[in-house]
Amino acid sequence: MAAGAGVEAAPVQADRVRSAAGRHGVHGADAAGAVHGGVRLLLRAEGAALLLFAVLAYAQMAPGQWGRFAALLLLPDLAMLGYLAGPAIGARAYNAAHSVISPVLLAGAGFATPAQATLLWSLAAIWLAHIGLDRLLGYGLKYGRGFGHSHLGRLGPRDPW
Repeated sequence: MAAGAGVEAAPVQADRVRSAAGRHGVHGADAAGAVHGGVRLLLRAEGAALLLFAVLAYAQMAPGQWGRFAALLLLPDLAMLGYLAGPAIGARAYNAAHSVISPVLLAGAGFATPAQATLLWSLAAIWLAHIGLDRLLGYGLKYGRGFGHSHLGRLGPRDPW
């Protein structure tokens, strides 16, 4: 595996994981790193909770400013343009925009800059709402194999829940 190529299992290792841990792999994940069953439902429920929290927080911080919320809600999906440079770069760009780390850091910056706190917190809430909605709908963090491969499973009609 090349440096920076991700943490995906090599085919031989994947076969060992499958045979040693059964159909769903270790701790409810398959050899490709996707979760199944109750773990998957729990992660999607966490997405719903994050979405609800972020919307309620935004309503408190920016009452009546739902136009801005709607206009910015899908902004993190611009990171999908990274897939134009290939699946590995696309996955890195997508994951950078869809991890809770960046919006939490943005919210933290609000504490360092009190004059901009409400703006930074409301932007972080919109970003977190987007991430929560994506997780609720089954769009997880991506693997470098392609957009359809995520930690919440393979995207497509095969297994919508």
